[in-house]
This record gives sequence, C-alpha cells and structure tokens, in this order.
Amino acid sequence: MHEETSDARHDVQGWHARLELQFRHAQARTVLTRRKHTGPLLVQRPFYPECRAADNALMAGEPCHVYIIHPPGGVASGDELQLDVELHPGSHALLTTPAAGKFYRRGAAGTARVTQTLRVDGAGLEWLPQENIFYPDAAVDLRSIVQLSSGARFIGWEIGCLGLPASGLTLAAGELRLGFELWRDGRPLLVERLAIGAEALSARWGMAGCAALGSALIYPAGPRELDLARATAQKDCTELTLACTLVDGALACRATARRPDHLKQAFVRVWQALRPALFGRQALPPRVWAT
Repeated sequence: MHEETSDARHDVQGWHARLELQFRHAQARTVLTRRKHTGPLLVQRPFYPECRAADNALMAGEPCHVYIIHPPGGVASGDELQLDVELHPGSHALLTTPAAGKFYRRGAAGTARVTQTLRVDGAGLEWLPQENIFYPDAAVDLRSIVQLSSGARFIGWEIGCLGLPASGLTLAAGELRLGFELWRDGRPLLVERLAIGAEALSARWGMAGCAALGSALIYPAGPRELDLARATAQKDCTELTLACTLVDGALACRATARRPDHLKQAFVRVWQALRPALFGRQALPPRVWAT
C-alpha cells in the first residue's frame, strides 16, 4: 500500500524540510511504498524506464527511478534539509535530481545544513544526484550517510562545484563541511570528511585552483572492478585528476577538475562500466539528465 502525507512549516530562520522514502519489491518490480514530506522537499512519481530485455535477466524485477525535487530551487542560509531513504530486501532504486543543487551565500541565519541518510537492506541503490553548486561565501554542512546490510549493493556519488567558475567567481570566503560515509552492518567501512575554506582553494595541498571535486563509492567491489574503473577513468582526462582505491571491498573514486561537467562525465563513465557487474543491467541514464 502506498502512503503519502505532507505537512509544511517555514521558519523565519530558514526552510526546514524532510523527505522520507521507502521502497519494496512487489509484483516483479520495485515500488515506492512510503512518501512523506515536510516542507519543500518531495518527489512527484516513480518512473520505470528500463525494459525487461534478455540482457537484463540477471536482475529480477524492474528498478524504480525517482527524482528528488527541492521546489525553492536552492538552499539558503539557515535552511535545514533531511532526506531519509530506506530500501527493503529485493528492491532496486535509482535516485537522482532534475537539476544541480544550489547553495547560496551565507546570510544572517548562518550555516545551511543537509543530511542524507540512505539505508539499503538486501537491496540495490544507485545514488546519482547532479552536482551541487556552492555560491561565493556559502556556508554549508552537507553529510551523506549510506548504511548497508545483508548483501546490499551501492553505487553513488557526491559532486561539488566551488563558486561560479564560468563567471570567474570562486568560493571566496565560503566554508564547506562535506561528509560521505559508507557503513556496513553498523560498522564504518569508509568515512570521508572534508573541510574547505578560502585557504584551500589555490593551495597545492588543497584544490590547487580546481573548481570541482567529487567522490564516487561502489560496493561490493574487488580487483576486477578496480581495474575496470581505472581503465575507464583513463579514457579522457581533460583537466581532470581521478584516483581509484579499493578499501575493504569498497571502491572509492575521488576526483578534482577545472570544470564540473568533466568530472561528472568521468563518474558517469565509471557508473556505465560497473553497473552491469553490480546489478546485471546495462546503464540507462535518467531522461532528466538530458533536459
């Protein structure tokens, strides 16, 4: 049974929004069984664009594609957004966003905070949001926490653009605290925490003048997936530095680039190369990416 509820609240210090999603396997496909949102964070409807062709037979059931929407169009000073996603055994979902996320400059309300918790229990999740654009002087605390258990499979990334490089604007005096965590059966498998301020933008030990950074995590993975990811990453390294590392069965791909579109294209190629091995399906880019 599908459950959907809504309750809106706006605080003078910023928007407070929460979205809860649950997926289950039913009737030969994955269905969205719970959708509850508070404030401006929601999804409209699930999509099923993948055909059940013979080459997709390795994965039982049709995956569910969902687009996460933030109607205000950007995250402002003092906003607090929470996303809670849970996949039950046998389900398979692909989550993305219809456009780049935008984090505006810091105001009197202070830091903007976003927490994304993704629970995958005996299921498969593809977390493929479009890049986040951090405007000059933005103050942001962004955490993505992936909790895996009982044979879970995961491919996901976080991509950030520092400032507005097309306009010649950097992050300036902005401050970012970024976290990307991968947990397995309640234990930390890989925890990334990154603090970026003005001093890191041009320093060789920091961004070295690059405007984009990103991390992609794949689980489970082994030497074969590591070699495939590295071979894929080497195909086009235009103004891009990308390194792949295998840690306790998790494949981590980290990159910096002059342009965020080059970085995103590299991660998409890695996803396209590894998805058949992990999910038994050829990669089908979400249609919203082409709009």
